[in-house]
Amino acid sequence: MKEFRISMPMRYIINSLLLVAFIVAGHLITQSGLLGRAHNANIVSVGIFIILAVSLNLSTGYLGQLPLGHAGFMAIGAYAGAIFWRSGLLPSTASVPAGLLVAGLAAAVVGVIIGIPALRLKGDYLAIITLGFGEIIRVIINNLDSVTGGAGGLHGIPRHSNFLIVYLCVIICCIAIHMLMKSRHGRAILSIRENEIAAESCGINTTYYKVMAFAFSAFFAGIAGALFAGNIGLLVPGEFDFMTSINILMIVVLGGMGSMAGSVIAASILTSLPLFMAALNEYRMIIYALMLIIVMLFKPSGLLGTYDFSLSRLLEKLIRRRIAAKSKVKEGEA
Repeated sequence: MKEFRISMPMRYIINSLLLVAFIVAGHLITQSGLLGRAHNANIVSVGIFIILAVSLNLSTGYLGQLPLGHAGFMAIGAYAGAIFWRSGLLPSTASVPAGLLVAGLAAAVVGVIIGIPALRLKGDYLAIITLGFGEIIRVIINNLDSVTGGAGGLHGIPRHSNFLIVYLCVIICCIAIHMLMKSRHGRAILSIRENEIAAESCGINTTYYKVMAFAFSAFFAGIAGALFAGNIGLLVPGEFDFMTSINILMIVVLGGMGSMAGSVIAASILTSLPLFMAALNEYRMIIYALMLIIVMLFKPSGLLGTYDFSLSRLLEKLIRRRIAAKSKVKEGEA
């Protein structure tokens, strides 16, 4: 008997319907007042950190590099988007997507500028130089008082971020990275992770693909930064320090380097922990560290390793089991 498979058009239809249902249901719930203010804010924060984790996973899990300056790109996007929104150049409906695009492009341009020299290095050297760049970006922002507000912070940012906007960006980010990794460019990126020398010997321009993945990662980090600015309405340079980059990296490592689903799950858990453990807030970093140690001891590859969840594959398995069960019943009756 021919093995049951869901056709590709049907997969797209199923996934699209589920995404629309998720967005509509989430928007209605958050706007209905069923959840408290803290829970609504936490849901938005989860979405922002999902974008940060999935975008960093592109350069760490898929590309196999170790950048530690992701908070720097987040900061560039946050300030670029916030300054654009404060300027009031466009009406509100057009201003939100335009501001997100400006934030993403600003971060991507800096990502290319930093990536060209930095990605010639490997391992610890790359981690150190990207960490340095992240701190330089924070210091520059801290000293541009007339533009960024300096240490006192940038005030009066329009609070555009809500469930609908944030999770539309989450879906776009995940789909874009998924499509990239399923293309020939994605296969080239994976080949660099597996063996850079072998990839180069096969004619793959490793420098080009490294910078491309780095810029792609920075682009979505910039969008996440703008959403962060639109969520809290105030930006302070201290929000984008070294520990922010480490927290994002910890989410990626915990979920599994190379697993988009793992990044989504880990971001949801670690971002929500402070809300559900308010009484233990002073022990939060200790709990984070213990979780990471336990995962590294018993599951070094992360919660999901390199596995990526596929709803279509899950449905196929369930339907195949159902068909197999029916055929056994018929054989028994015969």
